[in-house]
Amino acid sequence: MVKVRKAIIHDASQVVAVMKNAEESGFMLFSPGERKVSAEAFAKYIESINSNSKSGLFVATDNEQIIGYMIVQNEKPQRIAHRGYIVIGVHSESRGKGVGKALFSYVLEWAKQVGLHRLDLTVIATNEVAVKLYKKMGFEIEGVKRDSLFIDGEYVDEYYMSILL
Repeated sequence: MVKVRKAIIHDASQVVAVMKNAEESGFMLFSPGERKVSAEAFAKYIESINSNSKSGLFVATDNEQIIGYMIVQNEKPQRIAHRGYIVIGVHSESRGKGVGKALFSYVLEWAKQVGLHRLDLTVIATNEVAVKLYKKMGFEIEGVKRDSLFIDGEYVDEYYMSILL
């Protein structure tokens, strides 16, 4: 059974492993193998992001094994303090099993509790599975970031999506 909770520093090595696996999909910002992050450095990141009451790193677990993560990044300037930017990753062996839905369900409720009004994200336009999930969770496409990424020698569009809480 999938459980979602806020990450703790001891989760760092497992989250890094899931991030690396998610990046192998080719649908993430970083190309497979491009990002080099240590568990020690990521533990500091978890501590830092969780210190902001409107930011956080959340993990989905199955029998204590981390199988997915969601980052909500909030910034301090007053004019944008009502919004959070989302990054999500799910381990390849756990995709299509409700992990993304569980992360979104948990984080949407958490975001309301901490006073966020808007959540947004970007997604590669050809990532149809992700776009379908985001729409199912209430996100809407606001626009297209044309030629936003350069992947395998080609420019690729991203959708800019958001939800108002």
